[in-house]
Amino acid sequence: MTAVVALIPAHNESVTIEAVVAGARAHVDRVIVVDDGSDDDTAKRAEGQAEVLRQNTNGGKAAALWAGMQHALATGADAVVTLDADGQHDTREIPALIAAWNETPNRLILGARLKGREHTPPLRLFGDRMADFWIAWASGQPLQDSQSGFRLYPSALLQRLDLRHHRSRGFVFESEALIVAERLGFPVRGVPVRCIYPEDCRPSHYRPTADTLRIIAMVASHLLRRGMRPAGLWRSLRRP
Repeated sequence: MTAVVALIPAHNESVTIEAVVAGARAHVDRVIVVDDGSDDDTAKRAEGQAEVLRQNTNGGKAAALWAGMQHALATGADAVVTLDADGQHDTREIPALIAAWNETPNRLILGARLKGREHTPPLRLFGDRMADFWIAWASGQPLQDSQSGFRLYPSALLQRLDLRHHRSRGFVFESEALIVAERLGFPVRGVPVRCIYPEDCRPSHYRPTADTLRIIAMVASHLLRRGMRPAGLWRSLRRP
């Protein structure tokens, strides 16, 4: 029997974590919350509804995702759906990601926030589009919304994925995953999802300038190692 697990990294998300976990539970077999060194009651609010892995210190999103992925694999997951704890991903769209994976099991499924994208803060949108261009080039595939953390990773991919995940990797980890996944034979399949920016939500942890520059540096490293991959640039310019 196929086991789909939802993985939610969380740092000081006590306001939203219960609703996100409850929404995810309706569509998956298990929910794992990685409490990334929170100093509020995020972990307590998630307990009872989810398996909670506690990180004693805040190690960043990459480390939290890595810990959760390894735990999911060790406990028999066939696929891992990742989503943020702040409520910006609509859990009701998890079935669309699962359906896409069932149709194309050798793909990394990306929930691309294309529905209502006109509401994305302009600076954030600029950073996202810059990242899309570079990551699409390095991975040799057209991409939209490469910075979305709403994804489904097949376990067959996670078993082979080996990425640095220390604190400074932050959002670089998810960007690099798209490049390495394509190289391992798991190209991206995008699924349009809603873009939710509640008025009272906390500011994004993504820093448009610093994080985009880190992503570009990582991408440049991949491109230089592969001779700038001109064929990848050509393929990336096709319509998704």
